[in-house]
Amino acid sequence: MSRGQGFVYFCTLCSYIKKVRNYLLSGCHAVINTFGQPNKAIPLYSEVTEVVIQVMKELSIKRYIGVTGGSLDIDGDKKSILNKIGAMAFHLLYSEMIDDKRKELQLLQTRRLDWTLVRLPFIKEHRKSQAIKEDAFDMPGFNISSRDIARFMIEQIHNSSYIGKTPFISN
Repeated sequence: MSRGQGFVYFCTLCSYIKKVRNYLLSGCHAVINTFGQPNKAIPLYSEVTEVVIQVMKELSIKRYIGVTGGSLDIDGDKKSILNKIGAMAFHLLYSEMIDDKRKELQLLQTRRLDWTLVRLPFIKEHRKSQAIKEDAFDMPGFNISSRDIARFMIEQIHNSSYIGKTPFISN
């Protein structure tokens, strides 16, 4: 996709979010943002999050729950050597995306929201839901199913333990 096509896609997405906000978000108390993109696409995470935050402000919604990759490094992390190497590899291969993910986190940190940004390992589907491991400082496992990500995020709507934090989760 060329930069021009990405811009059209982004404008269309932002227009769509703004048009459906009243229909989808009116009366809501929380937003769960699971926006994702193909590996080599021009990163739009921070821009989409900015639009979502703007809509949340207009509708007086305070709770935001989002996802990002486990390779996002944050002050205070205590990653294992294996996870540090993995994060370095992602920084080398996907530096533009990682930079945009950092910008997304900074947006959340500077807004008056009750936000949680969940850091994920590789997504691998399982036949059944499994126990979710949580850690504040390091990735506790190598994969998680989308079913378990959804379950964890829904649980966070009324759970204040990770507000303003970036927990790692895995199976």
